[in-house]
Amino acid sequence: MTTPLTLVALSHEPINPALQSGLEHHAKILGLQISCTQSNTAHQPYFSQRWSCNKVLMPEARIAMREIATHYQADLAFLSEGFKPQDIKVLAMDMDSTLINIECIDEIADFTGKKAAVSEITEATMRGEIKDFKESLRRRVALLEGISAEVLESVYQERLRPNPGAKELLANANDLGLYTLLVSGGFTFFTEKLRLELGFKQTQANTLEIIDGKLTGKVLGDIVDGTAKAAYLEQACIKMGCLKKHSITMGDGSNDLPMMHGSGISIAYRAKPIVKEKADAAFDRVGLDAALLLID
Repeated sequence: MTTPLTLVALSHEPINPALQSGLEHHAKILGLQISCTQSNTAHQPYFSQRWSCNKVLMPEARIAMREIATHYQADLAFLSEGFKPQDIKVLAMDMDSTLINIECIDEIADFTGKKAAVSEITEATMRGEIKDFKESLRRRVALLEGISAEVLESVYQERLRPNPGAKELLANANDLGLYTLLVSGGFTFFTEKLRLELGFKQTQANTLEIIDGKLTGKVLGDIVDGTAKAAYLEQACIKMGCLKKHSITMGDGSNDLPMMHGSGISIAYRAKPIVKEKADAAFDRVGLDAALLLID
């Protein structure tokens, strides 16, 4: 038995009427039926429209429909029939390139002219080409050996900015009583500052070893990889007395996939193709706070 879906288009502009025609045409080719359940509706600063689809969409169909939405300047989300917004209890998200605009390790390396070398490893890891995140992180952190710890503060003050909608998302999520979890393969120096700035209930990340005011090129303790991210989310759900399907997750890289898999809504934020393909929603135009429309 197939499970119907809800398609949700999100945009900064009113939804183009031609988008519905495009989706209906493609659905017909696939032997599917879609029907509008909510017309073009304003939720400032966004607009949304919803359709029901009578069958589950294969990954190829999702990609094609997202490409149609892209043509009309909209992002598209797919919600399962059993999804109940009122049951969401946990918001878990990645930090680098999801919550914030940079990859912190790349920017730290930039202060010593090693950004290109570090970024190459970072990109390959996020695309899923380097499978072992722990080894990837160790290789990148080793290139930071000898950098002054003061560089961390410089990166935070000069280069790190929350991505569009981040502050609004966290403020509203906390008002709704959600357990907000920032879980990152990055560093505690930054997650702790963001916890205080944005009001996360919990943050988990890696700790850089610092001796005599300089980075040693090593990480202390266990490394937070994809498996660890998923485990921290499971623990947060247990704390809230709910299941993983009662969480909303957000990420951009392949190491976020274990955390995102099986959550109530998984959102790929300006993400790598491998993540978009598997996520319920792909945000390439709207801000992080557009997630609130999916749990409204």
